[in-house]
Amino acid sequence: MTDFNIELDARNLNCPLPILRTKKSMNGMNAGEVLKVIATDPGSVKDMEAYARQTGNELVATAENNGEFVFYIKKN
Repeated sequence: MTDFNIELDARNLNCPLPILRTKKSMNGMNAGEVLKVIATDPGSVKDMEAYARQTGNELVATAENNGEFVFYIKKN
């Protein structure tokens, strides 16, 4: 398990809500902090990868378990 500072529950939210809530959460964080996002939308996998690439934040880890996708994003 990866250490994190804030957890965002984006389960049962469809695109674009998981990524919009991720962005809002990241805006309130300091550099070096890690956000854990839990989502059920399969599209969130590509969205989180694109978000990290476009913003310069680091997608530290991803996992999938029984239809839930977990992302750890480190703010740079």
